[in-house]
Amino acid sequence: MIMNNGSVRYLIFFQYLGTKYSGVMKAPPHQAVKGVQNYLEDAVRSLKPVNEVSLSISSRTDTGVHALGNSAHFDLQRQNGKPPFAEEVLVDALNFHLRPEPIRITRAYRVPGGFHARFRAVSRTYVYRLATGITHHSCTPLTDANLCWGLRHIDLDVGAMRDAAALLVGTHNFSSFRALNSETPFKDPVKTLEKASLELGDAFVHKHFHRDIQFWELTFKSRSFLYKQVRRMTGALVAVGQGQMSVSGVKELLEAQDSQAYPHNLTSPPEGLFLTRVEYHQSDLQLYTQEDSQS
Repeated sequence: MIMNNGSVRYLIFFQYLGTKYSGVMKAPPHQAVKGVQNYLEDAVRSLKPVNEVSLSISSRTDTGVHALGNSAHFDLQRQNGKPPFAEEVLVDALNFHLRPEPIRITRAYRVPGGFHARFRAVSRTYVYRLATGITHHSCTPLTDANLCWGLRHIDLDVGAMRDAAALLVGTHNFSSFRALNSETPFKDPVKTLEKASLELGDAFVHKHFHRDIQFWELTFKSRSFLYKQVRRMTGALVAVGQGQMSVSGVKELLEAQDSQAYPHNLTSPPEGLFLTRVEYHQSDLQLYTQEDSQS
């Protein structure tokens, strides 16, 4: 859909390895380590639009956290009245300008001018990758370095972890599982967790790797999450798996509804966390015909 000034709004989906970035959000000019958004906006500017470039990111991720399916929207008006980029052309052009950064655009959609990537999202899914039997960081396959949380314990009490995860599913006050930040007073701690599961995972080169390392994946799905909620839930579930916390202890922690009740040094590290999917109603992603775009 073309807005009155000739500008078009696009929704993009993108991937990144978060190890080298300050997070997904834009870092200020004086900061040496940049955010993924800095590079995305620079790529859009390389297309020489008429308008000022500003991306709205759907889902915030911290330093070291990765994404396979984050999303953002932005407006783009081409020079000299040129027609809007086709979605496929836009994807290729942005990826060309993002080289050699570990950031990739996977899809693009033209969306209505009132569409908002953050507020129109209906769910977000995170996967946390665990690797057991990592007695030293050098035991981790190079292809999984900084892409999982390496645990010394070979055996986890998977049954207890699944029982504890089941307690988190549903609508709860998750105050105990959020870290405090400047936005805390403005965020409703009541969230509905649709999914919390533990399944076997794989090394990225599993069939070529011959050490006694087992990978696991914790999956969490909700419309939205609190600050560090996924990493705190993961830390608690791993503590249950290692016998450091009981299933009832997770229940008591949830019922405490107090971020200060969360044990120190239990939060899982960022490198195992992946934002895998941001979902929208299909009607928001319908391709617009040429007739629609000119109306």
